[in-house]
Amino acid sequence: MPFAVLFPGQGAQFRGMGADVFDRYPALTEFACDLLGYDLAAVCRDNPDDILTRTECTQPALFVVNALHTFERERREERRADYYLGHSLGEYNALLAAGVFDFQTGLRLVRKRGELMAAASDGGMTAVLGVPERELLDMFRQDGIEAIDLAGFNSDTQLVIAGPDADLRVAHEALTRRGVRFVQLRVGGPFHSRYMDPARVVFEKYLEEFTFHDPHTPVIANVTGLPHVKGEFARSLGNQLVEPVRWTDSIRYLLGQDSPLECEELGGRSLLGMVRKISDSGTADPGAHDGR
Repeated sequence: MPFAVLFPGQGAQFRGMGADVFDRYPALTEFACDLLGYDLAAVCRDNPDDILTRTECTQPALFVVNALHTFERERREERRADYYLGHSLGEYNALLAAGVFDFQTGLRLVRKRGELMAAASDGGMTAVLGVPERELLDMFRQDGIEAIDLAGFNSDTQLVIAGPDADLRVAHEALTRRGVRFVQLRVGGPFHSRYMDPARVVFEKYLEEFTFHDPHTPVIANVTGLPHVKGEFARSLGNQLVEPVRWTDSIRYLLGQDSPLECEELGGRSLLGMVRKISDSGTADPGAHDGR
């Protein structure tokens, strides 16, 4: 049966994270502090002014902590993964684990990504619960809501939408009228939507400066729900800023290789819950994704 190692993204951060690994990797921790320009271990320990909720800090902090946990896992010679995959930011930890780039390169990429995403501050994201994709899109069409994008497919009935603040409020009103449950996410912008295109342009240019190696273990891409194609890492990572996270498709791809699927999540528990929901729901309707 296939064995996959999963890496969470933004939202998995917490005060005190990394306390068990920073001291074991002093050289890498020092490099991270020097590159970022602040004491990362102290920030993770104390979270002054709730700084870990700020995108430009959250992303490199999570990347570093999950990378060190990955190195710990390798040091203990635990079970080798057949696949790696990560949710949004977590995809960078998956690529690191598969040898596509080293720690230093990954941190540089994530730092730039976090800075660009933090600059896109006019907007937000909301998780919509208990409504299939087509039904949600029909609701928005009926109400003339056109400025909201589907930004994530966490399961068949857990979708994420993104857009400008004013348009999100209109969407929330539409959902409330219909008794649909939703949770506004604590993020600083409309990530994985059309509104990130200026950031994508800059980030793709930045990605051209780096070399990406062939993975020794397949990594599932957020933008396709399929294994990354060799030689197209930069294009895929750029598109990840504007395309939805196809987590449901990613897990179904793995389930289609063989069943049952075994998973381990580094740095969180939420992804395992999504995997269980997707596994329990069976096979999705092909071609169901007719929105962004």
